[in-house]
Amino acid sequence: MDSRKRPREDLLTADSDNLKTPEKRLSELSFMDGDFRQWGVEDTCRYLVLNGLGAWEEKFREQQITGVGLRYLTERQLEDIGVRPLGMRLQILHCLRKLWQIGAENIKVFNDPIHGHIEMHPLLVRIIDTPQFQRLRHIKQLGGTYFVFPGASHNRFEHSIGVGHLAGRLVQELNERQPELLITRRDILCVQIAGLCHDLGHGPFSHMFDGMFIPKIHPGSKWKHEKASLDMFDHLVQVNNLESVMKEHGLVLPDDLVFIKEQIAGPLDTDTLNQWSQLIGQTDSQPWQYEGRPEEKSFLYEIVSNKRNGIDVDKWDYFARDCYHLGIQNNFDYCRFLKFARVCEVDGKKLICTRDKEVGNLYDMFHTRNCLHRRAYQHKVGNIIETMITEAFVKADPYIQIQGSNGKMFTISGAIEDMEAYTKLTDHVFEQILYSSSAELAEARNILQNIICRRLYKCVGQTQAEKPVEVSQKELLVWAGMVARSRPQSEHQGVTLKPEDFVVNIINMDWGMKEKNPVNNVRFYCKDDITNAYQIRKHQVSRLLPERFAEQLIRVYCKKTDDRSLEAAKKNFVQWCMDMNFSKPQDGDVIAPELTPLKPSWAINNDSEENIKEENQAGGSRAAFNGGQKTARHRLF
Repeated sequence: MDSRKRPREDLLTADSDNLKTPEKRLSELSFMDGDFRQWGVEDTCRYLVLNGLGAWEEKFREQQITGVGLRYLTERQLEDIGVRPLGMRLQILHCLRKLWQIGAENIKVFNDPIHGHIEMHPLLVRIIDTPQFQRLRHIKQLGGTYFVFPGASHNRFEHSIGVGHLAGRLVQELNERQPELLITRRDILCVQIAGLCHDLGHGPFSHMFDGMFIPKIHPGSKWKHEKASLDMFDHLVQVNNLESVMKEHGLVLPDDLVFIKEQIAGPLDTDTLNQWSQLIGQTDSQPWQYEGRPEEKSFLYEIVSNKRNGIDVDKWDYFARDCYHLGIQNNFDYCRFLKFARVCEVDGKKLICTRDKEVGNLYDMFHTRNCLHRRAYQHKVGNIIETMITEAFVKADPYIQIQGSNGKMFTISGAIEDMEAYTKLTDHVFEQILYSSSAELAEARNILQNIICRRLYKCVGQTQAEKPVEVSQKELLVWAGMVARSRPQSEHQGVTLKPEDFVVNIINMDWGMKEKNPVNNVRFYCKDDITNAYQIRKHQVSRLLPERFAEQLIRVYCKKTDDRSLEAAKKNFVQWCMDMNFSKPQDGDVIAPELTPLKPSWAINNDSEENIKEENQAGGSRAAFNGGQKTARHRLF
């Protein structure tokens, strides 16, 4: 047994790698914790020596290999510079991979019901742990929809974490699949931060705030939550002293701050930003508008908020998350897109493309978006509740005071001008009004009390104009007056309806790019040639796809809810639709059977319309067929 003992002289000495002093280990750790992309040739060689690969340092020195190129070294390149043994090449690559895994022990894990366990970079965690980001815990993702769908209790907080996660997944997939894109750790981190912070600017009840409340208070205002997201991001970085932390993690300021904000809201130049909607879908011929990254990295701007075709990680997360909480089936699987995403050069720009076989799935994706709007986001009762909340906020606006910077006080609508005040503005303002005892808030309080007790306005009908219309807030009030005055000849005795009894809402529904087909702005590649991308037109996919990609709904609500008033209001609505030459309401024959026959175009039922179309199409086909036969005979003879 004693002969099996290792002699003491065989033990490793204190100078060996395994018995290094704490001081030496600490110095090596600090060296490795630095940004390897800043290394010179000698730093790279030192790293090889520290990892027992000093035999190959001369090869690296001869080729002048610095830290910036380490991530892109391949086994073939190592062989070309003289590292012949396969085992040594693999050992060097394994050693280099550890460089971008340093610091993994500081990564925080979030358990998310949609994406599972999410790993977050320490810098992202620092951003999450700020009051400005934590504020999103108190803003409902779907606003007033929660009053209709009991499961829709999720908030902007978890959605933002999900978008940051998916942004990182997509950019890392591209990096691993196409190392020639030269995606850096800085790029990846900036894309993740943009995904994390893209919704910082949402106000109480999310889209209700910038889509309904602000236009009521400031008619004609172009303010959107994206602008507040930029302001809030600047405020977050400044008050939490994050610039130094960002620099420690390798970001270059202010360039990377500009890049992050451009991903959220587009070009930061005011004139360019105001005209950005005109550039959507027209990127092929437009000059480069961004400053944060050069044109060869244009694909990075398509990850968080894709202005070209609307396919971005923001949608992927809210499709999955909203469907999960709403109890609606999600027909789009973003994991397939991640597997097939590639960057191809199209007209001098590098764009994110996907496989040709995925075109049907993309149509399903946009169809899912439309279904979510139709079934949940634009639900009639949900819209009524948000309309009532908006009215309450408008009435309460002058009397709610929020302290901002330098002790200055702001109203609900005024808080958008001061981010310190805006940080304190969340959904809690609903309860602040509801539980107040101030006489000045009595009207607003009564409206919110009616919501809690489900004494809601009633939808008297929905219609459509022949062509989309643009109506200002002032004109909507005029329309409400017209509905009140559109009394049928058979008046209802004892029922008086006033303009203030009606609310008219305009709802625009589309596939994300107004009347355009967003898939026309997607580029596809085939498995036989993964470098060339091309378009796939709708008729090449299916003849069952929609002819139009946008529509406009006009809804009218009545504040009076007794049976007689509602019956009169519905007849007024049908008469108004006739006067305005709008479409026939779905239940028009039921609520006003004495009125609908008076309009000749409304008397044609759907079966007749379909028969007419079929006959016209058949006639056209026969004419084309007969014309083709005549042409063929003429050629023969």
